[in-house]
Amino acid sequence: MSEQYMMEKEEIYSKVMRAGRRTYFFDVRSTKAGDYYLTITESKKFTNDDGSFHYKKHKIYLYKEDFHEFKDHVEEMIQYIIDEKGEEVISERHQKDYKKEENETSETAKAETSGSNHTPSTSDFTDIEFDDI
Repeated sequence: MSEQYMMEKEEIYSKVMRAGRRTYFFDVRSTKAGDYYLTITESKKFTNDDGSFHYKKHKIYLYKEDFHEFKDHVEEMIQYIIDEKGEEVISERHQKDYKKEENETSETAKAETSGSNHTPSTSDFTDIEFDDI
């Protein structure tokens, strides 16, 4: 196969989505028979101790006969997550002011094992400002 054919095969249609250390590549490619399929590649950047970096890639090949069911499953999973947890990101990696309360876990475990009724104090609640809503 010529290099020109390979270039044309690789460059049918592409989109890139950057998400922090991850980058997603959506590429339309061609089969030998001339039909199209989709590849989705996740590329994640890792930094070595010496400051150099490398990427780890994971790829999914999605063929037309699977498009409908794949799309239905992805939409269902996304809707489930939004319904259960909302659209706000909840993660110490994404919240600069997130503070893990180690004592909270041990106090909860003590209260459950001792059978005592814990009365919530103001320190048990999170301060929320109207700007956060």
